[in-house]
Amino acid sequence: MKYSIIIAVYNRLEEVKELLESAEKLEGDRRLFELLFVDDGSKDGFKEFIEQYRSASGLQIRAIYQQNQGPGAARNYGMSKAQGEYFIFVDSDCMFPPQWLAEIEKAQNEHYYDAFGGPDTCHLSFSPLLKAINYSMTSFIGTGGTRGNKKHVGRFYPRSFNMGISRKVYDTIGDMGGLRHGQDMDYSMRIYNAGFKVGLIADAYVYHKRRTSIPKFFRQIFNWGVARINLSRRHPHTLKPIHLLPALLIVGLVVLELGTFFTGQNYPPVHLAWNIIDYGLMFVCLFAFFQSLFKYRNIIVAFLSIITLLIQVFAYGFGLLWGGWNALLGKEVKGFSKNYYGNKKS
Repeated sequence: MKYSIIIAVYNRLEEVKELLESAEKLEGDRRLFELLFVDDGSKDGFKEFIEQYRSASGLQIRAIYQQNQGPGAARNYGMSKAQGEYFIFVDSDCMFPPQWLAEIEKAQNEHYYDAFGGPDTCHLSFSPLLKAINYSMTSFIGTGGTRGNKKHVGRFYPRSFNMGISRKVYDTIGDMGGLRHGQDMDYSMRIYNAGFKVGLIADAYVYHKRRTSIPKFFRQIFNWGVARINLSRRHPHTLKPIHLLPALLIVGLVVLELGTFFTGQNYPPVHLAWNIIDYGLMFVCLFAFFQSLFKYRNIIVAFLSIITLLIQVFAYGFGLLWGGWNALLGKEVKGFSKNYYGNKKS
């Protein structure tokens, strides 16, 4: 067997059903891969469902179980039980396009990557909010080109929603580490540090539902900001100026508000600064609106894209500032962690 597709699951039964429905349509020899579900203590009937599930297309499906320890521990357990030559991590809230695995196989036959990853995008059936979130999380203006598109800034770091490694990588560097947030990025950095060949397979994308509400989206992006601080402490060379821009924007706005309070808005430097911010914000919002409108042909998605873009920038900035402040105080740096998976069940 060549590929073990490892999916960590926790109270996401409906998502698992959608993932399986898409997996049934995957192209390729069923003997080439297995779906390995790692149940992290679900209480929504996952075990009963998966043990009764019968694949219509001959999928090889296994499920293993552990008490709730978080997705990182679940992925580590999955690697210890996987049978394939390669381990591919996919989030439970993803769906496969039919050609997904065929594109991975094609790229591996051409390049032989020790580790690889693909982008995430949204399905046409997704809600306007999910499409807007997809826009803000994949557009250049929302990410600065740091995520896994064909054109990106700097190194490509595979992420666990669509990430593969060889068994040789696992045998060499071991499990994922103990970071609560940014664990997959830390793992990718360790892979690079060990000298392995890493590649982006741009056509091996998955449909990713991401967070399904504004509050969940805010918490996720806030945690990414916190994760960037943790990652920079372990891998100082990976912190780039572009990562700091959201935090600098927030600090700049606070300083400007204080300046306005003490000098008045008509003070020339303050007045000029506010004009720059107003026109800059107007440009960014209009750019996001029309770019999203061109991409999705939906005016509701275009308006929502402005909102999700602004939430993304400020949530990431607040996460950076929170993480940086706690790091300076010598405290443990963590974000929202009451329930990593983002649902109400425990």
